Amino acid sequence: MIPNYKYRLVYKTDGKTVTTGRASTDDVNVTFAKTEDTLRCVIAPKAPLEIIKFEVSFPQTFAADSRVFPNGYQSWTDSMEYFPDQRMREITPRTLKMLKLFPMTRLGVDRSGDTYFHKFPDKAGVFYGFSYLYVRNGGALTLYGSLSERSGYTIITADANNGKITVSKDLAGKTYTEPTELLSLAVVTGDYDAAFDRWFALMDVACRANRRLTGYTTWYNYYGNITGDIVKRDLDALAAADVKTDIFQIDDGYQTAVGDWLSTDKKKFPAGMQAAAESIHAKGMLAGLWLAPFGAVPRAEVYKRHKDWFVRDKNGNIPKVGPNWGGFCALDIYNEAVRAHLRHVFDVVLNDWGYDLVKLDFLYAAACFPMYNKTRGEIMCDAMELLRECCGDKLILGCGVPLMPAFGKADYCRIGADISLDWKLTRFIRECVSTHHAVNNTIFRRGLDGRAFGNDPDVFLLRDNNIKMTAAQRELLTKINSLFGSLVFTSDNVGDYGERQRQIFQRAVDRSDVKILSADYDRTGDITVTYTENGERQSFTFDPVNGLLRD
Repeated sequence: MIPNYKYRLVYKTDGKTVTTGRASTDDVNVTFAKTEDTLRCVIAPKAPLEIIKFEVSFPQTFAADSRVFPNGYQSWTDSMEYFPDQRMREITPRTLKMLKLFPMTRLGVDRSGDTYFHKFPDKAGVFYGFSYLYVRNGGALTLYGSLSERSGYTIITADANNGKITVSKDLAGKTYTEPTELLSLAVVTGDYDAAFDRWFALMDVACRANRRLTGYTTWYNYYGNITGDIVKRDLDALAAADVKTDIFQIDDGYQTAVGDWLSTDKKKFPAGMQAAAESIHAKGMLAGLWLAPFGAVPRAEVYKRHKDWFVRDKNGNIPKVGPNWGGFCALDIYNEAVRAHLRHVFDVVLNDWGYDLVKLDFLYAAACFPMYNKTRGEIMCDAMELLRECCGDKLILGCGVPLMPAFGKADYCRIGADISLDWKLTRFIRECVSTHHAVNNTIFRRGLDGRAFGNDPDVFLLRDNNIKMTAAQRELLTKINSLFGSLVFTSDNVGDYGERQRQIFQRAVDRSDVKILSADYDRTGDITVTYTENGERQSFTFDPVNGLLRD
């Protein structure tokens, strides 16, 4: 049931700024339409106008033991349940001020998150998320979920101090001249699964992934230092194991430069990438390949030859949108030459080289800046539609992407941060590499799995070399990924496993019928997960900050 609501609109037109909560002004008509569990708002401008703020607020009751889940901006953004009297973690305005003084800001270190266009609340009891947020009381949820991000990102804020939910839109960069639906929102109640089922039914979004996949990726052992010889060795070891795996994925490091995806490093892969895919297929596995399709570094040939292909800021400069590889820039997806270039890249990778899955990373880069009278959310939706068009029916594993535009477009999607080779709490930015963050996201974004896409919790690692986690931490990470993930990968050379590691690997890959019943933080900071496996009820409790399984 849609509760009573209030709305506020602030806009600029003809040199004046107007604030209103009425249905009509001299400049615009505002129409709301609601059903039992949806609310939509359409504006009809009478003159061109720029919206400064649009928000709708609802009353919401919070009990002392309620839990609030605000979904983070993109795949890597830390996302977890909070008690109403807690403070959102990891970054504060003080940290943001320090970041502005940090030289890497020039490399776009803040572009992977939302802090450059949304104010982080430095206050206990205030929580904000993108696209959806829920308030949980025991097993009962009230879920506030956008039905479309095409008009702009939907930002939902829970204020437990004042008992309200505020839904606003990121509408920067757009001038409105014709009737436009600004908001389409669902407010649904029920138990965890029923609330998510209803929200997805109202969106009319279906998951493309039709099965759980297991496999291997090169990244979390060799990072960019991969070679054809390493691929052959680890592929042979995986094929020789008494465990049936589905995919072998080659990650970053095969190309001569980020952005030059069809230019293979011949020293590393002298036989080329088609031969690598053929060798994977010969072992009975799907072949996967990593790309960051919207990014390129300045040393890449695509950047040197086609600077007119890249997004520019309001001063006409080509900004960096992330610090990786020394800083990278973003392709303009509305440039027809760029679109033709991307279609050609994917045609070669998927059809000529023969890869079955592409892991598409750093996708947020396409939509850092409003442009062409489009909001960030609209651009991200267009970008995901372009990728789906380019890939046809081949598998897409999305990563580094605002999640809702990937609903129904990506087959699988990362829903947490990259894991690190240790297990420690990181407090730099919300998108940083962190096993602790990855585990939280894996558990508390589980409602998306099988509805939006197959959840990718990132890898588990059981090896003894090149690792800083204890054996117990590695086993715990493996258990969590296996229980919650629909894409379960490792980066180990399984040929180095001992007997216990082989047994744990076998159990992770062979997970059978699992249903998560609940996952709860307690006031000590521990998480208890309760589930059934093959009909048998089980539970475990662990400390997520230190990766310690409780007795």
